[in-house]
Amino acid sequence: MKILAIGKNYVNSVEEIAAVKTGNQIIFSKPESSLVKDNADVVYPSFTNQLNYEVELVIKIGKKGKDIALEDAASYISEIGVGIDYTAKDIFNACRETKGPWDLGKGFDGAAPISGFKPVANFPKLDDINFDLKINGEEKQVGNTSLMIYNFSDIIAFTSKFMTLEPGDLIFTGTPASGTGEIKKGDHLQASIEGELLLDFKMI
Repeated sequence: MKILAIGKNYVNSVEEIAAVKTGNQIIFSKPESSLVKDNADVVYPSFTNQLNYEVELVIKIGKKGKDIALEDAASYISEIGVGIDYTAKDIFNACRETKGPWDLGKGFDGAAPISGFKPVANFPKLDDINFDLKINGEEKQVGNTSLMIYNFSDIIAFTSKFMTLEPGDLIFTGTPASGTGEIKKGDHLQASIEGELLLDFKMI
């Protein structure tokens, strides 16, 4: 099972997309051990002093594919959920300073809490899906897929040039352009898609 993710994939207005859509997608991966499921609480990692959150829609791949054509890519999505892409920012920055990989700052245990999934058929317009994140009851991030630089199909077609996508693979598809920030021990996170609460956990 692969967990892939894309960085810097949202803008604040549709008009910005053309200027920044260069084709150079920032793709990285997380290990399966980073997942937290079933709304289980997440242990705040002991090795970081700056844990940052990003809410993201997560697509699940439903069938095997390689070199997938853009026009066929959406048919490879079986389900959609919501997740948090955590970054141990101090560790991440230290990795970048030495030009090293991001694994320790992005792939630690608990770095990828995810909700349950909904069938893709529940979302007739993949380019118009609303999602949001509340922390301690306060709205922190609001997103709509119309503001993606690279949409679901773009991401699937691009990544499948390099690696075979297989059933069950997950792709974190990017976070809204604003609202990311630092999380603290004791914080309560709640993420929704189209107003339906799907992810609900605390940092302990």
